[in-house]
This record gives sequence, structure tokens and C-alpha cells, in this order.
Amino acid sequence: MVVFGIGAYIPHRYHFVNENKTWSEAQTYCRENFNDLATINNMREMKKLNQTLIKENAKKAWIGLQRGGPWKWQWSLADQTFYTNGDTYRNWNTGEPNNGVRNEYCVEFYESTIAWNDDHCETLNPFVCYEEKNKNTTKYVFINETKIWHDAQIYCREKHTDLVSVRNQTENDEIWRVINSSQYSGVWIGLISDCWKWSDQNNSSFRYWSSGKPSGGLNCAAVSESEQRYWSDVNCTEKLSFVCHEGKVT
Repeated sequence: MVVFGIGAYIPHRYHFVNENKTWSEAQTYCRENFNDLATINNMREMKKLNQTLIKENAKKAWIGLQRGGPWKWQWSLADQTFYTNGDTYRNWNTGEPNNGVRNEYCVEFYESTIAWNDDHCETLNPFVCYEEKNKNTTKYVFINETKIWHDAQIYCREKHTDLVSVRNQTENDEIWRVINSSQYSGVWIGLISDCWKWSDQNNSSFRYWSSGKPSGGLNCAAVSESEQRYWSDVNCTEKLSFVCHEGKVT
């Protein structure tokens, strides 16, 4: 189905529009003709979007994510049904989070304690993945390889489900037992501080950044040309094609 002569319809409420516009121009177009620039809620939606963008031979394309919201702690695993009792549990070490040497946006089990510390996302740490696919598989998987936080996230999403979330003290203790033999000063979990917001005001915490992104100085997000279609932060005045969504936002 072709929309407005140039847009290819993407199932599941997405429309790819093959016109080059700045992020703001793309936002205006989507709001006038659909609902808004695209919001992606979870990995399932991202995979479906990827398949169609590859099929359309699309290059970089704007989505509805922009830097500028309030900073808040949120989990890598963006599945609200997973947090049925709310996302309120935190187990910070005394005096944490303190952003001690600035730009400490990622969270680790710290210094052989059962409590958490904020640290630079570029620190090389081992990490814990969460596995939900098979009930016979260990739910928490300690990965004894050191990676920056975003690369650990990519690894867990490719080989398991995601970086581990911690919903209560019982889970915190279970995860600690998995990593207690680690000799490292820090072990990554899936908590990160983020200031990006969706154009349609959706509160989805799902992010799909490529390694090393976002880099810090660029304020709009686009799907990249990589095979996995990871996201990159891009200058908002660059002219790219874009993805809109229509229908009720859930």
C-alpha cells in the first residue's frame, strides 16, 4: 500500500516515508498525516520494523526519539507486564547514586557487595543476562567477559533475553549468588539513566543503540544502516527519510 505517493506501508501501525526531511520536519509531517514519528516499545516491534526497512532498502531513517527529557533510571528490558508490581525497587550502596566523577549513567553490583553503584557506561565489566525463553534454563546467566554497558546489552539481547532487571530483594539476592564468585570490582545489571523522550510522549524505555551510542552531542535518533538496524544519535538538522506510526498508542 502506497501512502501519499511516496510512503510504503509498514504493518503494525508503522509507515516508512521516503522523503528527506529534518527531524522536526518529519515530526510535523507525521503529525499532519498520521499520529507522530514512530515509537518502538519492545524488541518484537523492532524486529518487525527492521524486516520491512531492509525490504524497502531504506537507509538511515528518523524515529520519534529525541534528547531533552528529564533524567530517570530505567531498565533495559522494556516490558511493562514484567514489572507487575511497579518499577520501584532499588538497592543502592551507601551514598549512591552519586555521579561521583560525572557521566555515571549505568549501574553495577559493586566491590563484592550486594548493593549497587553508578558508573561510567564505558567501564569494562562482566555482566548478568536474563533468560526467559526456556523454563529449564537458568534464569540468570553470569557472563565472565568484560564489556562496556551497551555492548553487554547487545550481547544479552542476541544470546538471551536482555540485561538483568531486579524487581525485589529476593531477585537481588538470587542474582548476587550467581555472581558472588566474581573477582571483578563491578558487574553490570540492566539499569541505566536516560534523558531521551518519545515525540508522542509515550513512556517506553526501550532503546536499541549501537555500540558507543548515543555519543553525547547529538540530539535526535535514527535507525542506522546496519544489518540489525541499531539506532544512532544524529544531528537533528540532517535530512533523512523517516518512520511514522498511526493508531492508538499503547
